[in-house]
Amino acid sequence: MDDHAQLRRAAELYAVGADRRDKDLWRQVLAQDCVIEGPGFLIEGVEANLGSLDFLAANFRATIHRVHQCVATIAGHEARGETYSTADHLSNDADTILVWSIRYQDHWRREEGAWRFARRKLIVDWEETRPVTPKPGAT
Repeated sequence: MDDHAQLRRAAELYAVGADRRDKDLWRQVLAQDCVIEGPGFLIEGVEANLGSLDFLAANFRATIHRVHQCVATIAGHEARGETYSTADHLSNDADTILVWSIRYQDHWRREEGAWRFARRKLIVDWEETRPVTPKPGAT
């Protein structure tokens, strides 16, 4: 797999890890000193960032994160780029989803042969809330 495919794969594993609340997946793609920043938050270090999965579990019945385009410039063991995503968040208290249209400003670092996020800045371009009909067993 070439470097660009590996960078995209890191974004995909991050998304799946968020949806499954899978801390082991996030450990595979987050650098020990990673920083994740978004609207109203800045979290430093892999262990602190794993707490975001607990936040998702406590605040939403389910999520679906999709990775769209991922573009990056690679220079040695560093890469910088932008990843477009859409994240659906199924509300705990109503049959609605909160949809975020996201652009991540990404900084990856190759560590021990794997690309990991050193920094992700989550930019929400817009959001919408809409009704849904959850299916039994789907969440």
